[in-house]
Amino acid sequence: MVLKAARILFPYSLVSLFLIALLSCENDIEKVRLFISPEKTPVETAKDVELLYSDSARLKMKMTAPEMNRYESPKEYIEMPRGVVLLFYDDSGQVNSQLTANYALRHQDNGKMEAKNNVIVVNNKGERLDTEHLIWDEEKQKLYTKSKVTITTADEVLKGDGLESNRDFTEYRILKPSGSMMVEDSTLHNND
Repeated sequence: MVLKAARILFPYSLVSLFLIALLSCENDIEKVRLFISPEKTPVETAKDVELLYSDSARLKMKMTAPEMNRYESPKEYIEMPRGVVLLFYDDSGQVNSQLTANYALRHQDNGKMEAKNNVIVVNNKGERLDTEHLIWDEEKQKLYTKSKVTITTADEVLKGDGLESNRDFTEYRILKPSGSMMVEDSTLHNND
């Protein structure tokens, strides 16, 4: 009789535990909606990606990323959450600058790529740009930022807020320079 009562009570105790666990959970509808939201779910995911961009059968850029996710809603974009490396090539097929970042986002609607977190650009002269946010406008072939920048050259370190540059980082302008800089006085070299 005791054994029969234990077999009857056991299923009821499991159901009771399940109901207690279910009722003790707190569901935040906004968190659930965010978790299952189509905007936060990629329609495509790729690992160890390598993309080549060319123009008139000439290699212009090579992009590598450990992970790439494509989203369609509300606007289509591509995310590289584990970093990106961009190699820019000149007309002779030589690398003339390299951009690396810990995170990148490419907006499909306007052709702009945002690089964030430990962004480094190095040109073929060895000049190095360090910043936390940089935008590459593919149509205009320009790099720009409003964030703090540090440019290290062979003989000086330049700092400021904001930068505009060509895509190769060979011609650039710091928007709000700060710190000390070396300026050559042309009157010292004039023998008139």
